[in-house]
Amino acid sequence: MRKTARYASLAVSGLLALSSLTACANDAASSTSAGGSKGDGKGTKVKIMVGGLDKVIYLPAMLTQRLGYFDSEGLDVELLSEPAGVQAETALVSGQVQGAVGFYDHTLDLQTKGKAVESVVQFSHAPGEVEVVAAKKAGDVTSPKDFKGRKLGVTGLGSSTDFLTKYLAVKNGVNVSEFTPVAVGAGPTFIAALQQGSIDAGMTTDPTVATILDKKAGKILLDMRTPEGSQEALGGPYPSSSLYMQTDWVNGHKETVQKLADAFVKTLKWMSSHSASEIAAKMPADYSQGDKALYAEAIKSTLPMFTKDGVMPANGPETVEKVLKAFNPNIKNAKVDLKKTYTTEFVEAAK
Repeated sequence: MRKTARYASLAVSGLLALSSLTACANDAASSTSAGGSKGDGKGTKVKIMVGGLDKVIYLPAMLTQRLGYFDSEGLDVELLSEPAGVQAETALVSGQVQGAVGFYDHTLDLQTKGKAVESVVQFSHAPGEVEVVAAKKAGDVTSPKDFKGRKLGVTGLGSSTDFLTKYLAVKNGVNVSEFTPVAVGAGPTFIAALQQGSIDAGMTTDPTVATILDKKAGKILLDMRTPEGSQEALGGPYPSSSLYMQTDWVNGHKETVQKLADAFVKTLKWMSSHSASEIAAKMPADYSQGDKALYAEAIKSTLPMFTKDGVMPANGPETVEKVLKAFNPNIKNAKVDLKKTYTTEFVEAAK
């Protein structure tokens, strides 16, 4: 799984994120392809940037490709990867890719910046995120109330982990100026930061969580991998991982978007009727890094977050808006038209 030699390309990207706290479009463009479709050139070409291809929360992207569903829809999909969702957003807005697999909350944030972006397939109804505390700090940090004065790891500044960390702090009486968010990526860079004391706690996903627990490098402080965990921490369903696209592109390429929705909905249905071990067996061999059992366990822990049909959960957008308004002045002082941040047109047609 996430051993030291874990996926070099993403590790390098993660380290770059430490020295440069913002990602530019050129960074996104230089990402290594994660293995495009084996199309014969006749399929419709689509580039999708994923905020970490090997993260379990974004598993439907690679799984759809591995199941051959893109090919069967006549699509030639190239999957690209960046270590943080905010960088996938950058690539989408710059026009370097046609779609992004990342958190739905970016659509609200972008609307306040004058960008029309919408979720077209909603993979999840819970964040899939886990707040972990370093083993050495477990006695001192027992809840978000203890965030004051702490260094808290996030994948990237402006990322969804950054958003959720700020919300949890504010909800528990800690001002966003009273702690320090640290961009540490995911996988080995996150784990190293936790072990070396660069962060006291941080928010990450599986399979990084499973590796941290296996190494006894940290303990779970807050678990949002299930709808119940989302309800407890955030007060409702929190639609997170999704396929989102620029609205103008969607309106101009409805046939292609429908094919993408058809492929992803088939994958979500397949996931709902297969075990974590069966899902793990379909993924690239290097994702498990020699520990198939641990990788399957990571998938099993995160499976409850996924929808079965790609439909936006009821009251989900409202929960996301509430979370963002709690700490984000741009959204707090703006009127967000939630109906423009997602569409169910394509997933409903897929059903």
